[in-house]
Amino acid sequence: MGKQLTYQTKILSRFILHRDRVRIPIWIFSLTLMTVVTATSFSGLYQNDAERQVMAETMKNPAMTAMVGLGYGLDNYTTGAMMAHQMLLFTAIAMAIMSILFVTRHTRADEEEGRLELLRSLPVGRLTNLMSTVSILCGLHIIIAILIGLSLFSLQEESMNVQGSLLYGAALGSIGIFFTAITSIFAQLSDHSRGTIGLSLAVLGLSYIIRAIGDVSNEMISWLSPLGWILRTEVYVTNNWWPVLLTVGFSCVLFCLAFYLNATRDIGSGLLPSKPGRKQASTLLTNPLGLAFRLQRTSVLSWALGMFVLGASYGSVFGDLDSFFATNEMMSQLFPPIEGLSLTEQFLTMLMSVIAMICTVPPLIILLKLSSEEKKERIEHLFSRAVSRGSVLGSYILLSFVFGFVMLFLALLGLWGASSVVMEEPISFSLMLQALMIYLPAMWFMIGLGVFTIGIRPKLTSLTWMYLGYSFIVVYLGGMLQFPEWLSLLSPYGISLNYP
Repeated sequence: MGKQLTYQTKILSRFILHRDRVRIPIWIFSLTLMTVVTATSFSGLYQNDAERQVMAETMKNPAMTAMVGLGYGLDNYTTGAMMAHQMLLFTAIAMAIMSILFVTRHTRADEEEGRLELLRSLPVGRLTNLMSTVSILCGLHIIIAILIGLSLFSLQEESMNVQGSLLYGAALGSIGIFFTAITSIFAQLSDHSRGTIGLSLAVLGLSYIIRAIGDVSNEMISWLSPLGWILRTEVYVTNNWWPVLLTVGFSCVLFCLAFYLNATRDIGSGLLPSKPGRKQASTLLTNPLGLAFRLQRTSVLSWALGMFVLGASYGSVFGDLDSFFATNEMMSQLFPPIEGLSLTEQFLTMLMSVIAMICTVPPLIILLKLSSEEKKERIEHLFSRAVSRGSVLGSYILLSFVFGFVMLFLALLGLWGASSVVMEEPISFSLMLQALMIYLPAMWFMIGLGVFTIGIRPKLTSLTWMYLGYSFIVVYLGGMLQFPEWLSLLSPYGISLNYP
């Protein structure tokens, strides 16, 4: 009976691999490169024990504990302990997001668009699609875990031994497998892909918040979060493997539940009841602008909250920056003294470039939603009425510009509010506003690039994301990796940073 339910799993797995023959290598390369580059930069930034201990004292700040997790190995803060403590959590979040997007794409999204119904009309098992998706993604996490572990060990850093490096990779792989299982369950509960992604991201966000609260106030609360589990591995210090086994074991239970739910529900439906719509459309839906906003209302609100929290997270560590810069030779070289400005204020410009690039993601998502709607042949329903192409495109462009500014402003409010609380002499709101608004034209340029790709060829919209990723690398990591300045000037954010 089991073989019949998963009949033709190998063939469908090869088909999924073919569909994602570009996405999978990009994920593998990006996650591995990000980890290696970060580990290398830690070695360059903190060249002696004294500098590392200064950072260890900074990590004892409750705000930093909430951001990156409970500190460990702080009495002897080696490069390995620093790397694991500060980067394991954020890399795990990236792995979780990859899992959520991958599972949704090959389960609920395919079912929503009718592709899965076509496959099920062929001689395949009822659980074949879910089994193929889960198998490939679990294998992908194992490969990434091994590559990251071997790459870290290959750096030949004294504090990064082979056991700790492999455990670092295994911790990332286990959290990826966990969120593969979580998303597989929500793909059965929700009746559309947006719900699947939304519920899965909600679990990820809730896991982060619960872990943050537990790490700051009561460590027992952190045990309610899978992100709290993997931080108990204490990589490169005590090297505990049991949290990895716990995460994988609990994931197996969730997989069994996902397969059971998939076997019992009807194709095209979700187990959670759908909310009935209104009998009559609101006035908001009588024009393309209102419809464009209504389609992305939840996403916009979620990003708005996220940007405010992002700014507050950065602002909460401003109180310790002056003392840290004063004792760190590398940072002093990166930010030479300027009369009338503290090192914290100089650092503010670089920080604003990072915030601006992150804040560019929501307006691009809003704009490129038009391409997604066109691909699904929903825009044709609008064009069949007295609606021009220009008004539809203009609606999405207007929303992108408006909410791009809103995201920047909310991040600024969070940054200024949190920094004002922790700093003895807070930076003025007007100075922060000027430092952030110089990146607004760079955001406009990225929106314009997105409009250009939509107009030329919608399939080229991925170039916009690639260019944003390039900008992040050359602007944020360019100084650490000693890239030539002209590489930064190829990015609008680099131009704003160098010529404010």
